[in-house]
Amino acid sequence: MANSEDKNHDVVAILDAGAQYGKLIDRRVRELNVDADVLPLSTRADALLQQPPRRARARYRALIVSGGPKSVYAPDAPDYDPRIFRLGVPVLGICYGMQMMNREFGGVVDKKPTREDGQFDVDIVASSRLFAGLGPTTETVLLTHGDSVTEVPDGFRVTAKSGDIVAAIDDEARSLYGVQFHPEVDLTTNGRAMLKNFLYDVAGCTGTYTTETRQEACIRDIQTAVGPSKRVLSLVSGGVDSAVCTALLHKALGRERVIAVHVDNGFMRKNESDDVERSLKRIGVDLDVVRASQAFYHATTTVAVEVPSSSSSRRRRTKPLSQTTNPEVKRKIIGDTFVHVFEDHLKTLSLSADDVILAQGTLRPDLIESASSIASAKAEAIKTHHNDTELVRALRARGRIVEPLKDFHKDEVRALGVELGLPLSLVQRHPFPGPGLAIRVLCAVRPYVDVDYRETEAKLKLMLSFARAPKQLLLTQIREATSDAEAAFLAKISDDDICGHLLPIRSVGVQGDGRTYSYVAALSVAVASPDWSALIRLAKIIPRVVHRVNRVVYVFGAVVEHPVRDVTPTLLSPDVLSILRQCDCVAHETLRDAGCEERVSQMPVVCVPVHFDRPLGGREPSSRRSIVIRTFVTNDFMTGVPAVPGRDLPETVVMEMAEKIGRVAGISRVMYDLTAKPPGTTEWE
Repeated sequence: MANSEDKNHDVVAILDAGAQYGKLIDRRVRELNVDADVLPLSTRADALLQQPPRRARARYRALIVSGGPKSVYAPDAPDYDPRIFRLGVPVLGICYGMQMMNREFGGVVDKKPTREDGQFDVDIVASSRLFAGLGPTTETVLLTHGDSVTEVPDGFRVTAKSGDIVAAIDDEARSLYGVQFHPEVDLTTNGRAMLKNFLYDVAGCTGTYTTETRQEACIRDIQTAVGPSKRVLSLVSGGVDSAVCTALLHKALGRERVIAVHVDNGFMRKNESDDVERSLKRIGVDLDVVRASQAFYHATTTVAVEVPSSSSSRRRRTKPLSQTTNPEVKRKIIGDTFVHVFEDHLKTLSLSADDVILAQGTLRPDLIESASSIASAKAEAIKTHHNDTELVRALRARGRIVEPLKDFHKDEVRALGVELGLPLSLVQRHPFPGPGLAIRVLCAVRPYVDVDYRETEAKLKLMLSFARAPKQLLLTQIREATSDAEAAFLAKISDDDICGHLLPIRSVGVQGDGRTYSYVAALSVAVASPDWSALIRLAKIIPRVVHRVNRVVYVFGAVVEHPVRDVTPTLLSPDVLSILRQCDCVAHETLRDAGCEERVSQMPVVCVPVHFDRPLGGREPSSRRSIVIRTFVTNDFMTGVPAVPGRDLPETVVMEMAEKIGRVAGISRVMYDLTAKPPGTTEWE
């Protein structure tokens, strides 16, 4: 941290257990004017007693142990020094950190039928300094766990519960606090206040930490990484991240040393590349536009393949991108191809690769979801971002890449963009992923029907007929996995009103801080105007009970009568991309014309290989595809919720989008994604 050598300020240590939201803890602490070091979970207690590096204080004022994807009782549970809880400094355990603390002092942690992935209300059952000034009885929080505390140790008490599940514990005599939820994310409504209570009231921090502006720190980092003579090739997608990155490069190095390049990879939205070129020219960025759709369409790369019964792996060459169905492989091909296209472009400019450094607008969430060691030593990979493939990591290790925004989140980048003087139309632009529409087409040539498909489907249907379902094992499991309030809610639902089908496709999600690649549940109703709040609530409960479902959608139109057992063979072909491009254009034009663009943070439009209303055994081939509208409301893009029609967006606008998309040739049905993040990621792939 800049100038921290001379500051006599408070410092806390954050021990990283691999949480998807771990870096957000550091950010929230800094926002509260307290300095922080992010350290490996395995850091020894003796090291924590030493003077923090480059700090004047003799020891850390508090410890925070993050969440993580492992089970505390698993043989491969991360290593830690048990003495960290006995140093005499306050400790806050978050999610996995709470379970570690509970088990360390003799409590019990077990896997229960209930898993919680999403935003829920927890009941405060005992006064705690952590919850001072909140409540009085209920808090809305983000829960992401499969394991739960079932017994607390002597000296500890339960301070919050989610139904029958322990949501918080403390031992105030020893200043030990644990929460099963994530106070660092926006979906925990009063999480910032809880962290402030811990830092100020429990740990005694005074909030004297200040830094140079982050803009100045970024400029200094750029100048150090690039040196006095090299030039920089900056990838510009047209979004706020790459625009801010390029503006920082101009300020740090001067325009003459920055080569801004936009690559049209063939997966752009309608008129996207032309719009990017025009918008950046308006802010003075001279842009080289490289048309590379054919290079991407036929591109391949090599990926690691694990060898059974061995710790080693071998490499294999992938199929061309146009024939690839696996989303992770698609992302890796695209990321590596970007690098090759840049290298080829340097040759056209008669520049040597040794004289040029690649610049990327990589953000912290990109690195976290890709499981980059820069962000976390233990986080699981959710999806490989195109700016963090193996080839990119190799270039990074050789000092060939500069990423000035790697410690930023999306809202922080937008604030920096305003500070740099970028126009609001660019700063507030909806994000569009580097791989573009390629990861908004779910590719499949056969249905995904695993051995658990029938059981998963049966459990879904039992939930929708809960009131009159026979008393059997699955019903008992559902009851055990739901709270009394949720059971009462399910009892009011009739499968005559809401019909549910399990789709034979998979989407990418994040559950319990780990990656899932699981089924999609589709709901349809018998009325023209659905009860959106009930559907959203149902979409929260389903993944808790039906663990192999990580995404829930609403199907517009009449009730879906026939189960979907097949898929329409779908690859990244020109006709499929053309249909999606048209649907995406219709959806965003409708949103823009209604003046509602600022009401959502992002709105991916996704093509899925599902043909509804095709009778089982019928002669009509599976030939149509369906479209999903994925609205997303968020500040940090690590967590978020769908826009609720009638509350966040006018229902008439949502219905108009669905009606117009439904008229596009080749479309079977239109769906609306009801899923929060977690359990479903922003993008479907």
